[in-house]
Amino acid sequence: MEQLYGYVPRELVTFVLVTLFSLLIGLSQRRISLKREGETTLFGTDRTFTFIGILGYLLYILDPTDMRLFMGGGAVLGLLLGLNYYVKQSQFHVFGVTTIIIALITYCMAPIVATQPSWFYVMVVVTVLLLTELKHTFTEFAQRMKNDEMITLAKFLAISGIILPMLPHKNLLPDVNLTPYSIWLATVVVSGISYLSYLLKRYVFHESGTLVSGIIGGLYSSTATISVLARKSRKASEQEATDYVAAMLLAISMMFLRFMILILIFSREIFLSIYPYLLTMAVVAAIVAWFIHSRQKRSNDQPVEAEEDDSSNPLEFKVALIFAVLFVVFTFLTHYTLVYAGTGGLNLLSFVSGFSDITPFILNLLQNTGSVAALIITACSMQAIISNIMVNMFYALFFAGKGSKLRPWILGGFGVVIACNLVLLLFFYI
Repeated sequence: MEQLYGYVPRELVTFVLVTLFSLLIGLSQRRISLKREGETTLFGTDRTFTFIGILGYLLYILDPTDMRLFMGGGAVLGLLLGLNYYVKQSQFHVFGVTTIIIALITYCMAPIVATQPSWFYVMVVVTVLLLTELKHTFTEFAQRMKNDEMITLAKFLAISGIILPMLPHKNLLPDVNLTPYSIWLATVVVSGISYLSYLLKRYVFHESGTLVSGIIGGLYSSTATISVLARKSRKASEQEATDYVAAMLLAISMMFLRFMILILIFSREIFLSIYPYLLTMAVVAAIVAWFIHSRQKRSNDQPVEAEEDDSSNPLEFKVALIFAVLFVVFTFLTHYTLVYAGTGGLNLLSFVSGFSDITPFILNLLQNTGSVAALIITACSMQAIISNIMVNMFYALFFAGKGSKLRPWILGGFGVVIACNLVLLLFFYI
């Protein structure tokens, strides 16, 4: 926008922009007034807001240095708006001040356009238009919120913005790379990704199907998601059966992407060496899931059942405490395994870690990049993931039941993913 000043007078460009932006804001108010046909308490709409913007521009350019005229005009406009609000409040019992605030913002458009870069005043106009139009969306969002939703948000802000910066970076033990800050940082990062998946599940994909549940659940915990899906599959019809296995494999696919994000946050060096493997396996798991999903024979008359709301709060204290304890345990196991058993013992530990939550183990490896070679960390991370997928397969078989019609699909789907993992791991070692 600034390039126009070399061809067109600056004052003309500013006037046109102020008029245009004021008209757009006024039109948004006109749209609201059309929804409230017969209401007599509106301050104004398109022409009123356009003239407010033009008035602000005229008073600003007449005294751009001291801005006495602009401030005086703003005071008069504020007085008129105050009188309008008083009448609405006293006679019509209407207490909203949104229109008044938008009118004051429109009045200030002239100095904003004249003194600020184009991205800033466009951002202001876009924000005003969006917030004006999204009123009903915000109302529906608030109605769907749980009673303790703001407390959950406050918890996350507290653990990430208050507790984390206050923790010391000093090692708890002289020879062990373990600090209160590193423990809590890992907890905050994992909790943040879990909280994001919780919000997506509850507010964006609230009425989602089985496949979407697998995708979103994989961001939080693939093991928990697979266990829940396997239990639900017991009540599934024959036509829905393959969808549950496909959703489990999509959860595995999202697990690879989740570890890509975590590794990128904690170690770019490890990320550059492992991301081709993780990305390839995420695609392989998704392709196998799609293949199994495509085997399903659907009936056009089959009703779609609403999914139960099984989303739980990922920021519960016990969840964070369990993760922190596991992180500390794996820190000591990793340290003393390296001291007494070397890298061979660490390789064995990576497979054993798959029987529990592997996230603390992998994050602990990433924070010990100074004492462990990058290739060893990459290999151990891959081995832990393979071990965890095997455990998830047994969880799926167990919770689905002995006579489940999903057993061949589970064995086949997970078997293909595990085999591809082993081939890539072998290729990595070679």
